[in-house]
Amino acid sequence: MKVYKKYFTTVALIWAACFTVFVFGYLLFLAPQNSIKKQIENRLSDKRQRYESITKVAQEENRIRIKEEIERLRNRLEDFVVDFKDSANLTFDISKIAGEKKVAAFSIKSKDTEAVLPIPNCKYICEGRIEISFTAGFNQFAAFLNALERHRPVLFVDNFTISHSRPEESGCQATMVATMLVRKQQEQE
Repeated sequence: MKVYKKYFTTVALIWAACFTVFVFGYLLFLAPQNSIKKQIENRLSDKRQRYESITKVAQEENRIRIKEEIERLRNRLEDFVVDFKDSANLTFDISKIAGEKKVAAFSIKSKDTEAVLPIPNCKYICEGRIEISFTAGFNQFAAFLNALERHRPVLFVDNFTISHSRPEESGCQATMVATMLVRKQQEQE
């Protein structure tokens, strides 16, 4: 039994030494890593929550901002482009401007045989060209030209010619070619 006692004592001492080495190794290497791992997981969790909340707020803000930007751009587009169905009313607006500026012998007609012409590589907008003829003095001509270019939707005066009228007439004969941008008529309209 003495041999067994010596054997059990040796085994117990080896087990105790190994256990002490394992406990010491755990306390020295693994315990600090576990606490650091928990700290990193907590920070990661906080960062993830912040990220999700910021993303949600940013998406809502972006959605609102994008809607506002789209509305602003649509309003800006209306300054330059006339709807196809409203393009006929533009001639009445020009006639009204001519009346306000007191030009004489006013006439307006379509420059081309077609009402609107396609613009290359442009899917939604086409152009309409009109020829405007009238008789006016220089100041009336300048005021009329300025009013046309300030009109909403914008009219682009491509070119104009001014020629002397007959001596008995006051003012000069003017002819302008103006371009307007027209939103294409969609098939569903």
